[in-house]
Parts: sequence; C-alpha cells; structure tokens
Amino acid sequence: MKTRIDPRALTRELLAFNTINPPGMERACARHLGAILEAAGFRTAYHEFAESRTSLIAEIGGDPLRPPICFTGHIDTVPLGTKAWTKDAFAGETDGDRLYGRGSSDMKSGVAAFVAAAVELAPQLAKSPGIVLVITAGEEIGCEGARYLADHQLLGRAGAIVVAEPTGNFPYIGHKGLAWFEIETTGVTAHGSMPEVGENAINKMARVIRELESFEFPVKSHDVMGSPTLNVGTIRGGLNTNSVPDRATITLDTRTVPGIDHVHLCRSLECLLGGHGATVRRIVDTPSLYTPPEDEWVQQVFEICTPFLEGRPTPKTITFSTDGADLKRGYGGPPAVILGPGEAKLAHQTDEWCSLTRIEHSVDVFATLMRKWCGV
Repeated sequence: MKTRIDPRALTRELLAFNTINPPGMERACARHLGAILEAAGFRTAYHEFAESRTSLIAEIGGDPLRPPICFTGHIDTVPLGTKAWTKDAFAGETDGDRLYGRGSSDMKSGVAAFVAAAVELAPQLAKSPGIVLVITAGEEIGCEGARYLADHQLLGRAGAIVVAEPTGNFPYIGHKGLAWFEIETTGVTAHGSMPEVGENAINKMARVIRELESFEFPVKSHDVMGSPTLNVGTIRGGLNTNSVPDRATITLDTRTVPGIDHVHLCRSLECLLGGHGATVRRIVDTPSLYTPPEDEWVQQVFEICTPFLEGRPTPKTITFSTDGADLKRGYGGPPAVILGPGEAKLAHQTDEWCSLTRIEHSVDVFATLMRKWCGV
C-alpha cells in the first residue's frame, strides 16, 4: 500500500528545526527524517562527524548487478543575517505560492521533495536496484558531513547522484571547485614614531596582494564552467594605530575548474608569495563537480525535466559548490546533476522562500527519475 507525504507540509516540518550552522545541531532533524523513512521500509544509518552533527543514509532495495541511484541534500542552514525578517524564519509561513523560512530554498524543500517521492514509491523500490538517500550535516561550512562519509568509506554504491540544491528544477551538470586559503605575513613590532626599527607586516601583505592580482591559474578556462576566479575576501592586521604591525592575514577564495589540483594550487601560491615572507594554508577544499553533457543518463534527466521548463535544458554549471563533489568521490565517480525546487538567488537571503508549485514539480521529477532508474 502506497503512503503519500505532502512535500509542502514536510518542508514546513523541516523548517521548524533550527539547524543554523554554526553550530548546526542537525541530529533532531536527521532523526525525524529517519523515522519517516524507517516507517516506509528504508534501512537507516546515522553518522556524526561531531557531537549532534548527524548525517543520515537511508536505503531501500538492492541488486548486485545494478547499483542504486542516490539523492542527496543537506539539512544545515546559514544564519539569519542582521536584517530583520518580515516572516517567522522557522514557522513555514505561506503567502500565495511562496513558502517562507530559513532553508526553504537552500535546501530543505529539496530534501522534502525527494523524501516524499521515495516514500510514495517505497513498495515498488523494495524489489528493484533501489535508491539511497544521503542527508548530510555541515554542508554550509566546508561540506564537513559529506567529506566525513566519503573519507570513512561509509557510502557503499551508487550509479548516479542527484543533488537537490536550489536550481528552479533546472538540471545543472556541475560546479566549480572551491579552495579557500589563509595567507599570513609577519613582522617586528615597534613604536609608530620609529617605524624604521620595526618590520611592517601590513606592508608585506600589500605586496602579496599585488602579486595575487597577476596570478595565473594552470587552466585558463573550461568549455562549460568558464574561467577560474580568485578573490581576496578578508584582511586583518595591526592592533593599534601607533604601533608597527607584526602580523597580517588575508583569506583568499578561489573557484577552480577541472584540471586544477588544489594541492598544486597551494604550492603555486607558496612559490609565488614565499619571497614576500608569506605562509599559505588551505582552510576549505571542495573539488569541482562535472559530468559530460553527452552522458546517457544526463540526457535522460534533461528529457524528464523538459516539461517543467521553458524548453529542453542546455549544458550549464551552477555558481556555488555542493556536497556532490565529495559524494561523487566517495561513490567512485558516477554521473551527477544538481537539481532541486529552490531558487539559487534566494539562498542565504532575508525572507528566503520557495515556490510551492516547484516543490510539487520536483516530486514528480524525482519520482520519474527513481522509476526510470529502478525499472518500476
């Protein structure tokens, strides 16, 4: 007997869990989803990379000759920001077609949609190659949950991955890699009236920043993703105006394309900046994600999404990074798409919302993908 879950109501339930990261505290939300899936016949396992930082893996079906299809999403959210909300960020208020709340677009609606589709199809999926749902903690700061699952070989098998991040139900075939670096210069402090007896760390950092303006990546561009980018995001230095600063730091955000190895990128920066007395440390590292658009399964995804879009999709990549890169690594490199009901432009915004219609459409898309993969 089929069980149907209203994906809009489930989205509201998930919004009620405060999973703002930091600190995250995703355990209660993960357990809530686990209970729903267990009742539908799924096998569940919980994995924590830190106290209360809980990821959930739920599986149904299985076939030694064909791996399952994976659907994934994270349940942590970003802080509310300093601007006041006009809606309750955790109540799931609606206004017309809009469902408001922190995480409504990014990305609890996507999680609710694939869980709703999976629960409804569970009786049929149980006797098929099946599906695996990977619901992660800690995505918003370095994809910690997904990386933990991959690094500890907790994922098992998957033949394809759907990352339900906010895309307006448009299937994207990848995203750039993300590598953040902390760069530090040191000097010798002295009284501000006698700078010649000190060594100014900020002046050193100024030279570092000038060097970075002319930095060249080893790969100039990618046919779909475009060019890699580099941005100095923060700068800190000095303790008071009338002292020579003995320490300065910047953080550097780089977005990379396939063919750029982040370990080698770090070494290149060290070689470039070492002459200025700078040290370089990687602080966030997420690889790029890319599946060639000619992949047969990707083309099938494009076909399934077409009725819900303004024409057949063309190959595009998303601007932000996702858990998909670490999960693809953990699963041995299957094809992956990024596809979910939320709107990317609303992610992290005040009064974040998601279209109720798109949530329903997303359930249809996910259910079709499940049926096609599993032959049910």
